[in-house]
Amino acid sequence: MADGSVHSHPLRRCAPLGLLGLAGVLFIVLGGHRYLTFAALAEHRELLCTLAARGGALTALGFILVYAGLTALSVPGAVMMTLAGGFLFGPWLGTVYALIGATLGPTLVFLVARAGLAGFAARAGPLVRRLEAGFREDAFNYLLVLRLIPIFPFWLVNLVAGATGMPLLAYLTATFFGMIPGTFVYSGLGNGIGALIAAGQPPDLRILFHPSILLPIVGLAALALLPVFYKRWRGRGRRHHEPAR
Repeated sequence: MADGSVHSHPLRRCAPLGLLGLAGVLFIVLGGHRYLTFAALAEHRELLCTLAARGGALTALGFILVYAGLTALSVPGAVMMTLAGGFLFGPWLGTVYALIGATLGPTLVFLVARAGLAGFAARAGPLVRRLEAGFREDAFNYLLVLRLIPIFPFWLVNLVAGATGMPLLAYLTATFFGMIPGTFVYSGLGNGIGALIAAGQPPDLRILFHPSILLPIVGLAALALLPVFYKRWRGRGRRHHEPAR
């Protein structure tokens, strides 16, 4: 009896995380991901824009909750939701609403992982141990960099941050501020594409030179180069700290 209770305790702690994973799988299996495309967004543009215009705070709250739910389930669609935020609410409000949703959802995963996966990271594979080492050394700045420069999968970072017992306030702050640049760029891109669709402009290559499209694309290119510069910077730092032979 005692042995059974000891072995069942970790299973009970991991149950909420398992339920989130199961819900994410069901979302994909039932076809929910089909609505997370720009084609679906464009198809329902009039309805969604009407809701955004008339619903006010309720529509914004609904968007935040849907965004948070999708990120909590760790299903692909965060970029699409950020584009939709700019599409529906404009680049500034779209960025704010997306940031709130993109912080709340992962925080739920973080809390569940912190309760159920404590101590797991040290027994996992080399990739997870590499993440754990970074969190142990300087959790806040490490997470801030990982949010700004997504070197590792978003869902994996959430789990390992929770498993290492990172303080909640530090996790919230680093997540929110680290995602601002990328969220603003994608929200601006969504707003630009939405404006062109509303204007009825034909989808040819000339739209790439429209300022509302070109500037966010330049921003995306800059974000894409950040990992390269970061790896070079880390490499130089390691070489400087290596003892001379």
